[in-house]
Amino acid sequence: QVQLVESGGGLVQPGGSLGLSCRASGSIFSINGMAWYRQAPGKQRELVAAITSGSVTNYADSVKGRFTISRDNAKNTVYLQMNSLKPEDTAVYLCNALLQRSNGGPTYSYWGQGTQVTVSS
Repeated sequence: QVQLVESGGGLVQPGGSLGLSCRASGSIFSINGMAWYRQAPGKQRELVAAITSGSVTNYADSVKGRFTISRDNAKNTVYLQMNSLKPEDTAVYLCNALLQRSNGGPTYSYWGQGTQVTVSS
């Protein structure tokens, strides 16, 4: 079994910073891409940032220059540093990992349970 556990959400004032982390554990052979998504009430889930196993990154236009995604392959962990937060960043942030559970096996998509980020004064 594989689990993704997120941490680091909370309440922050506009202009503030917050860091999220997500650690994957369990029966894992290798992790390819890792990503952060978010979903606000009444809105569709959207990609915030993604990072490949070689640390190539991709960001949503709305967070470019403010958010930074990184990963520690040895710890199977992905991070999201969020700066200059805005009220419109308020959402549940979910971690996603594309991973293989065995050598040459299929790639599976796993999701964390989500962590709430609220930006408000």
